Amino acid sequence: MLRHIPRNITPDLMDVLIRMGHGDEIVFGDANFPAESMGQRVVHAEGDTIENLLASILPFFPLDDYVEENAVLMSVVAGKGEEPAVWNKYRDLLERYDEEKAFTGFSFLSRQEFYARARTAVAVVATGEREKYSNIILKLGVVK
Repeated sequence: MLRHIPRNITPDLMDVLIRMGHGDEIVFGDANFPAESMGQRVVHAEGDTIENLLASILPFFPLDDYVEENAVLMSVVAGKGEEPAVWNKYRDLLERYDEEKAFTGFSFLSRQEFYARARTAVAVVATGEREKYSNIILKLGVVK
């Protein structure tokens, strides 16, 4: 048994995180995100929210400070909803744990652009997040 690993970081999620390298991306998809059709590894975390998972991984997940797009959100389709309140919570978490000050704000992609980018990620974490447009892609940096 190991200590101080949050219970929501499953062995599958830990395996993905440990195997990631500089510049690799991971997607955290909401309950509506088509995780299985993205074509790469899917980590199932349907019993948790993206916010909780970010709070657990961000203390040891440095964002890439070589690029501006290290935290990417899916834009809300015009007329299909409002900016999710959870985006502010993500911002707070990213700012709190960003020791390298790599996070300078979110980048936004249309739904189809987000899907295309997600297909190139190391993995998709399928969550039970119910808030629409709460999907996020994070790009891993280097430990300094």
